[in-house]
Amino acid sequence: MTSPESPASPPSEPPTVVAVSGSLREGSYTRTALQYALRAAADAGAETRLLDLREYDLPVYDPDREDTEQGDALELQRLVREADAVALGTPVYHGSYSGALKNFHDYCGWDEYEDTTVGLLATAGGGSYGSTLDHLRITVRGVHGWVLPHQVGIRNASSRFVDDPEAIDGRTFEEEDLQERVEKLGRMLARYAFIDPDVSSARADADD
Repeated sequence: MTSPESPASPPSEPPTVVAVSGSLREGSYTRTALQYALRAAADAGAETRLLDLREYDLPVYDPDREDTEQGDALELQRLVREADAVALGTPVYHGSYSGALKNFHDYCGWDEYEDTTVGLLATAGGGSYGSTLDHLRITVRGVHGWVLPHQVGIRNASSRFVDDPEAIDGRTFEEEDLQERVEKLGRMLARYAFIDPDVSSARADADD
């Protein structure tokens, strides 16, 4: 019987997995968790890259802005478009995802996401992250991304990590099962990167 984490058929080339950190905080727990997911994806055979939005010039989205005035938007679009799988990570702000990730998301549409495998991760300062993951899932489906059923929410994020100078960002998960959930997300992004969801979209119907 096929494992839930096994692809339908083995890929012929390494998948490319990128993770987008929607946190601008210097000591971001979102960014740390995404790097654990990327490490697991790399261990599963993927080529990985972290897109830390702090490091890019991304003006507030304006569809009337000329390409030369969009900062690094075209580069970020290209990286998402060329990726086989994308992880979106965000802190929970007011029951939804961050403005930084929303701004990034506004630049990306069908060309970047259609039939792309997408994994979701949210870190909450308190105990609620469900609506944040729901909002992300809805918006990704709106641009025809294929969202993994497995998603990760981290409650009380500041208390879920302990200092470890040998670990990613100098900290590791306090609970092994939480680290396993995060790493499972990375493995699934790698293993389902080439999945064909075989779901017709309104855009495809219109093209026909």
